[in-house]
Amino acid sequence: MSTETATETLDVKGQNCPMPVIKTKGAFDGLAAGDVLEIVSTDSGSMSDIKGWAESTEGAELVDQEEATEDGTAVYKHYVRKAE
Repeated sequence: MSTETATETLDVKGQNCPMPVIKTKGAFDGLAAGDVLEIVSTDSGSMSDIKGWAESTEGAELVDQEEATEDGTAVYKHYVRKAE
């Protein structure tokens, strides 16, 4: 479990590339400085996609990523902080 406390959670379970990144960008743009967005996805590609997006987006800091299982389904969680 991440030590980060998410300010907002974005549920993109069941959606495949590029939707998790597109929706992450939309949600991220609405955050205040210092806020942390938790993105919950079932797309294994989101691990590299969200990482790449955060690295190429000014003001986005990828704090943590983890893989979990919910009800027998692999779930990928990402935590992105908006820079102060």
